Amino acid sequence: MFKKYTSNKIYYQSTVALAGPVVISQLGHTLVQTADTIIIGHYAGTISLAAVSLVHSVFMVVLVIGLGVAYGLTPLIAQENGKSNFKECARLLSNSLWLNVVTAVFLFLLVYFGSMFAMQHADQDPQVVETAKPYLLILSLSILPLMIFQTFKQFAEGLGFTKQAMSITIWGNVVNVVIAVILVKGLFGIEPMGVKGVGIATLADRVLMMVVMVWYVLRSKHFKIYLQHFSVKFIDFSKILDVVKIGLPVAMQYVFEIGAFAVAAVIAGQIGSTEQAAHQTAITLAAMTYMMAGGIASAATIKIGNSFGKKNYKRLEKFAYASYHLVILFMLFFALIFTFFNQYLPYLITNDANVIVLASQLLVIAGIFQLFDGTQVVGLGTLRGMGDVNIPTLITFVAYWLIGLPSCYFLGIHLNFGVKGIWYGLSLGLLTSSVLLYFRFRHIMNMKLREV
Repeated sequence: MFKKYTSNKIYYQSTVALAGPVVISQLGHTLVQTADTIIIGHYAGTISLAAVSLVHSVFMVVLVIGLGVAYGLTPLIAQENGKSNFKECARLLSNSLWLNVVTAVFLFLLVYFGSMFAMQHADQDPQVVETAKPYLLILSLSILPLMIFQTFKQFAEGLGFTKQAMSITIWGNVVNVVIAVILVKGLFGIEPMGVKGVGIATLADRVLMMVVMVWYVLRSKHFKIYLQHFSVKFIDFSKILDVVKIGLPVAMQYVFEIGAFAVAAVIAGQIGSTEQAAHQTAITLAAMTYMMAGGIASAATIKIGNSFGKKNYKRLEKFAYASYHLVILFMLFFALIFTFFNQYLPYLITNDANVIVLASQLLVIAGIFQLFDGTQVVGLGTLRGMGDVNIPTLITFVAYWLIGLPSCYFLGIHLNFGVKGIWYGLSLGLLTSSVLLYFRFRHIMNMKLREV
């Protein structure tokens, strides 16, 4: 075993070096929601915490559509850079920017006209819905700066530059926390704003991150050879279509998974506000490890995309397995953390004793599904690097919407297992996705290796 690791050490080290900054950068999206949840949980009470849960369950579906569309740029950049096609990289950036701006406008309208209606007709506590409305509206305004930030972030990461987005994300989250505490608690003579305050803080954070990321890419010497052909006036619908062909299926993959968790939050809300708050508390902690595993998956996409562009399938396979091994170790570590510290971790989010008791039980279940969650997200990342997105999209739909969610409702509502039953159903969906995605990877890998 050790000998095998030594012979492939370069693949593990290279993946870790690339994944580290991406992990922190990916975590940044969740930390914004986590910071909002912690601040509201400690300063604004259970109703406000349930409102945050409801908004996040709705907004995260919209958010991941945008992130998925933006993500379509990364494997294309990695593949074209592997071919030393610098002009094509610049043109992909130009058209991805236009695509992401239009997507942001569409998603804002979707939130404004669709989500408000959906919240009012989802059998939720009326007080929770009224508290949630202003937060959702302000949060939706942050989609545009976030999508512009993502455009330049995915471009830089596709070329292997990951540390800068990490630094920007860290400082952006610091700004978010400081502003949120001031506005929610009402410091320095400001009237306490409650849930509305964390929305304003998030909007300010994302505008700042957009400005700094765009400035970095346009001014850095690392990208001069690529940006010689970059212009916002350059619009080529064939290039936009190339990004959409990968980005839209990736977006749907996110929607099917995150959407399943969002519907699970709504089902928990039908049981009660305490159950919904407990779900939000536990899922906030589990989402952090998911986004960190997503960083490993992103590194896999970049390394595999570059190898795929060079048709170096042996190298591709080694990077894929290195990513799988790393995420298994990573998620096993957090599974132990969730299991042994389940009674203490909820205190990071809330002081409500009833919520803490129920959330601690959910964290044990989260410890169980950590492994499946990590391997399925790496499975998606490896397949994206190979340009395979359509079949994996179908797999996520089957796993979460035909197996996972029906199991959630059957176990949680029909069999009266409550919110724990909902989480058992989610675990079953993650297990299904993980297994099927691995079989898909092996199928394609075997075909490519036979071509060599």
